[in-house]
Amino acid sequence: MGKHSERGPRPQRGSERHLTAAAVAEVPAHIDVRELSVSYGEVAALRGVSLSAGPGEFVAITGHSGAGKTTLINAIAGIVPLAGGEVDLGRGSDASRDLETVAIIPQGNGLASVLTAYENVLAPLRARGHGAQVAAARATEALRSVGLGESGSHLVEELSGGQQQRAAVARGLALGARILLADEPTSELDHDNRERVLELMRAQADDGAIVIMTTHDPEAAERADRVVRLDDGEVLPG
Repeated sequence: MGKHSERGPRPQRGSERHLTAAAVAEVPAHIDVRELSVSYGEVAALRGVSLSAGPGEFVAITGHSGAGKTTLINAIAGIVPLAGGEVDLGRGSDASRDLETVAIIPQGNGLASVLTAYENVLAPLRARGHGAQVAAARATEALRSVGLGESGSHLVEELSGGQQQRAAVARGLALGARILLADEPTSELDHDNRERVLELMRAQADDGAIVIMTTHDPEAAERADRVVRLDDGEVLPG
């Protein structure tokens, strides 16, 4: 076993740094994925995948549906068991995974439908020990940064698909984690909101985080520092 489409206003200049500057105070030395393999029963989802990234890097993972992109995100986060290989988030592959090191923006948003957009962003902050005032301020700022400043009181089911995706992005960004794993974070967004989200993730990396984003969108991938291409669970050369 291994070790473990709607349009919206543009963000205000400077808002990305205000959101992230204090949040990414410490960064891990690196992400080092070595010969990673993951299987679901008899199906090999990842086969010998290796990937490294350092602080300040924005990496895009591309590939067709079923190529292993989501599995790679989940393996780095420690969500799925490894069939082989190692994941080192800067503390050694044998170290226990620090949950506060990683934030995930999941595909399909993963929001709680019985909560408002604001409550969905607030809850993980409180769960990680942030005081009530700090958590409230960060949740409010995160929603504002993605253009949902007026929609925080809406239940998730009252939001459009694009708004739900932006709420999920806000939740991930608000945590200010040292590693941000974003799984297709722009798939439901129009051009303007896609640009907004990509700028926010770029700002997170500029403040010292490691940002890894999966995407089917070639234009979104071009915004990253480099692109890693997966095909049938393997990294393509070049």
